[in-house]
Amino acid sequence: MAAPTGPTVRRMQLGWELKQLRDKAGFTLAQAVDGLTFSPSKLHRTENGLTGLPKVQDLKDLLDRYGVEDQEDVDFLVEIHRDSLNRGWWSVYRSVMPSGMSMFIGLESGARSVRAWQPNVVYGLLQTERYARELFLAAKFVEETTTEFVERHTQIRMQRKDLLTRRSSPLELWVILDEASLRRVVGSRDVMLEQYEEIAKFIRADNVTVQILPMATATFRSGSNFALMDFGAPLPAIAQVDATWGSNISDKEVEIWSFTRRFDALRAAALPPGETAAFLERLAREN
Repeated sequence: MAAPTGPTVRRMQLGWELKQLRDKAGFTLAQAVDGLTFSPSKLHRTENGLTGLPKVQDLKDLLDRYGVEDQEDVDFLVEIHRDSLNRGWWSVYRSVMPSGMSMFIGLESGARSVRAWQPNVVYGLLQTERYARELFLAAKFVEETTTEFVERHTQIRMQRKDLLTRRSSPLELWVILDEASLRRVVGSRDVMLEQYEEIAKFIRADNVTVQILPMATATFRSGSNFALMDFGAPLPAIAQVDATWGSNISDKEVEIWSFTRRFDALRAAALPPGETAAFLERLAREN
């Protein structure tokens, strides 16, 4: 399989590798950085993929302390380090992004697959430009955002969709939508009809699966939307949940296990993927 891509995921990969090397060498965080130019907290954040080591020499000093002598291993980690310092396409939007969104987009951009549940609105990667803009416009007065904010976030959402159609390793996406998210009118009837067509177009691709959970089905429903991102071994999976002030992200095993169970329960209760197109056609006729 292809190596993890994108600066955020490469940073996470480097952190994972450094954590394994430190554990193997038997060092605490304080022992690992003793006499070096950065602090234990800096190394901790680096190991967790939250930040990077700004200088390649810092990485080489750390590897020397851990006893890494094989030049191929050093070169491998230096390459990951270099990739981790690149700026993603989303960096130009940082000034308008809420807390955690930059990390989320970076992880999403490097993921191999995403499994998601959305009970309230159409999942972001499936939204049309008009639908996305109408969502932001509806919240503009309440959240006191600007027209620039609306347009910039609409642009971000549209650019994120490129993951589904990129030539090299397009993202594998499996989304479960509550029927309510499709019946809830955003903008106008025309906006919704266009949105149904967009989903129908995407599910014809091999890498996109959409299931719908009917409102009449009595079953478990997770109250909050969530996404599970997988990157391939040895990197851990990530669970992401939207919050009022941004995006909550976790790689804790117990939380990954919990959200995986929720997704599996929702998937089992939803209509089979093969019935999604007919369901969308019925919704379009009713509108």
